[in-house]
Amino acid sequence: MQTIKGPAIFLAQFMDDKPPFNDLKSICTWAKSLGFVGVQIPTWDSRCIDLQKAAESKTYADEIKGIVNECGLEITELSTHLQGQLVAVNPAYDALFDGFAPDAVKNNPKARQAWAVQQLLYAAKASQNLGLNAHATFSGALLWHTVYPWPQRSAGLVETGFTELANRWLPILNKFDECGVDVCYEIHPGEDLHDGVSYEMFLEKVNNHKRACLLYDPSHFILQQLDYKQYIDFYHERIKMFHVKDAEFNATGKQGVYGGFQNWIDRAGRFRSLGDGQIDFKTNFSKLTQYGYTGWAVMEWECCIKHPEDGAKEGAVFIKDHIIRVTEKAFDDFADTGNNNDLNKIILGL
Repeated sequence: MQTIKGPAIFLAQFMDDKPPFNDLKSICTWAKSLGFVGVQIPTWDSRCIDLQKAAESKTYADEIKGIVNECGLEITELSTHLQGQLVAVNPAYDALFDGFAPDAVKNNPKARQAWAVQQLLYAAKASQNLGLNAHATFSGALLWHTVYPWPQRSAGLVETGFTELANRWLPILNKFDECGVDVCYEIHPGEDLHDGVSYEMFLEKVNNHKRACLLYDPSHFILQQLDYKQYIDFYHERIKMFHVKDAEFNATGKQGVYGGFQNWIDRAGRFRSLGDGQIDFKTNFSKLTQYGYTGWAVMEWECCIKHPEDGAKEGAVFIKDHIIRVTEKAFDDFADTGNNNDLNKIILGL
């Protein structure tokens, strides 16, 4: 077993044009003041990092790492959630997801996809240059609009969709393998990889690629009414990243998991700040520690009620209090009688 690293914070939801959230050094200074020891960096935000430059220049990557280290923090991972989404977009979502892309490739799905793939390739090399071993992303989705089978899905549709998704990701996974970095898909509604079964379907298509790993975020599972604790038992060998994010699910006679097209605050399932939701984090941390998880515990703040700065302040303490310092000895060592083969034979009546 190993003690989980943390607490760390995902910077994406906190970046802003106002200080101290408007550049990497100032936001890291702020994070350190709250008790965080690591930061996860969103690569689409130029206020944090120039991804292409970090991939092409080890000197620049060292400068970024130095800024973070000087604040008393470590970089936990890079994130390409927005770019990963654009690796696979069904035409039904073209207009919506163009918002994630630079102007030069908007209204051009092929160019947008090529840009996204290149971003992932940059992320692989940038992660290597920064000395990281895991990377956070989304899978994208070709099939999500068919998640509920009405109208009836045509024969072979799901097979074809996952084959195409795998074909798009295999070259990316191979590049990450060259760089010694795991690709950690955040299993998430809206992605084709949204639960354990869909992940297994993808994994089979990429020939069980050793870099096709998982970012564990239980908040997305409670909103689906999936057993987020047993999920760890099934997939612990592939879990290489951990988003510590809370959520709650309060079904009513009027709505359930689909939420009735309501805003987040009015949905049966909604994200909450750490400690305000229903996730059993004591069990989560225990299971991950038991299975030898070697990564970071990273707070991702998404709450429809609480102010983000309060969520961050409370979140650092929450994670620190849940991290289990692993034992170096068995609790019953005091009663150890040693390795005595003669005594063992007597006990067994031999």
